[in-house]
Amino acid sequence: MKVMKCIVVFVILALLAVPAAAKDRLVVIEEYDPTTLDPIGHDDLPTSRACHEIYDTLIFVDDSSNVTPGLAEKWEYLSPTELKFYLRKGVKFHNGDEMKASDVRFSFLRATTEEGAKIRNYAQNVKDVKVLDDYTVVMELKDQDSYFFASLAHGWASVTSEKAVKAAGDSYGMHPVGTGPFKFVSWQKGHKYVLERFDDFWGPKPKYKYLEVRAVPEPTSRTIALETGEADLVYPIPPNDVKRVSENKDLVLIRYPSNTVIYMGFNMTKPPLTDIRVRHAISAAIDVVAIQAAVFRGIGSAPTTITPPGIRYSLNDKLLPHKQDVELAKKLLAEAGVKDLKLEIWSNENKQRVDCATIVQAQLEEIGIKSEIRVLEWGTYLNGLMEKKHDLFFLGTIAQVAHPNQPISNLLESTSGGGNYTFTRDAKIDELLHKGRATPIDEAGEIYVELQEYINELTPMIYFQVNEFIGGAQKNVKGFDPRATGFNSYRKVYFE
Repeated sequence: MKVMKCIVVFVILALLAVPAAAKDRLVVIEEYDPTTLDPIGHDDLPTSRACHEIYDTLIFVDDSSNVTPGLAEKWEYLSPTELKFYLRKGVKFHNGDEMKASDVRFSFLRATTEEGAKIRNYAQNVKDVKVLDDYTVVMELKDQDSYFFASLAHGWASVTSEKAVKAAGDSYGMHPVGTGPFKFVSWQKGHKYVLERFDDFWGPKPKYKYLEVRAVPEPTSRTIALETGEADLVYPIPPNDVKRVSENKDLVLIRYPSNTVIYMGFNMTKPPLTDIRVRHAISAAIDVVAIQAAVFRGIGSAPTTITPPGIRYSLNDKLLPHKQDVELAKKLLAEAGVKDLKLEIWSNENKQRVDCATIVQAQLEEIGIKSEIRVLEWGTYLNGLMEKKHDLFFLGTIAQVAHPNQPISNLLESTSGGGNYTFTRDAKIDELLHKGRATPIDEAGEIYVELQEYINELTPMIYFQVNEFIGGAQKNVKGFDPRATGFNSYRKVYFE
């Protein structure tokens, strides 16, 4: 009997001496699912984040606008419209093929076709890409463009495998092949996608093997998943749960500035919203400052311009806050001859946006405008906006490139692909954007100031919130890298 007891004790001690297996799966819960895994088939943030782990770009840029080499080891301007890139040698795609200059050429020229319609505002200035040898390309632009180089760190400029794209055809968005630190495993649309560490990655390899990202639109469910340990990292944390997470000794609240602006847009193709007096009336009827304070509860602030404060030349801190004026709103509607107006206010399932829409609905009723709120699933919502079926809509935009052109071009330029849901077509905006890109950034301040002031007068949208990034993580999660541009990277995460 004593021998048996000794054996049991020995086994227990031996097991205790064996170090616990390192956690090999990072489980992240976000709000929305990607719409595709093709880097030129979208311009929404959840998809950008997914693609950021699968693909690489020629350069990388951090929040301080510091540029570091990506797939290109170095580069040089041959002229104001010619950029020469020297590519890394030995970089492998997830299918085992080596990345070559021909893949770079294919990726950039594909972005200029109809396949890249949703990212047209990034790719529109590409004239040609010349292959000098397997590891050298020269990118030719149509015009001098101070914005273009910074945009090369955006997902639109991801390098894809020409062979893989052509083999997959129309289904490529479900069969992505990049050079990034993670390769595709599976995707249950509307639920989750799973990626696996790519052990032939050219850069520092992730410390864990699997990345699992789940989509959970319901905010409280995200918080509960964090509290129960079901998830390692969760965002966004809703305003109501910020205190709850911050006071939990097992969790860490992550709070970081964001270049996100939440706005209510007008469908500029639908009468009477085509009348500037009607847009001004609706704007005057709404108490933006009070709504922002009530809905977001101390997170962020009410913006005054389309350009977030983290972007150069923003007027956000220089303009007076939005002011409600119900009598002016009624007067403008009367001048426009508008009576018995009925509108639809669209939102996706984001609770804060739905709450904003609910208060706007009540305030519009004060000036005689009846409205109905429609709440749609994310993918359905974006498709519906593209079909111009909406009147008013709530959406967030994020300056994914730290350049004053990006937030304006993406939302309001006539040639914009996937972001112009107001369907603004304005010659002056187009002209000033073109002029801004053609001007060295240090000399373009007056142009971007004029643009912001002109857009405020035109009123294609009303701004409700300059957001903050609010997330939560388990205490043992380290190395998470949130960005003001939204490219929150999981590449350097590890478990302590």
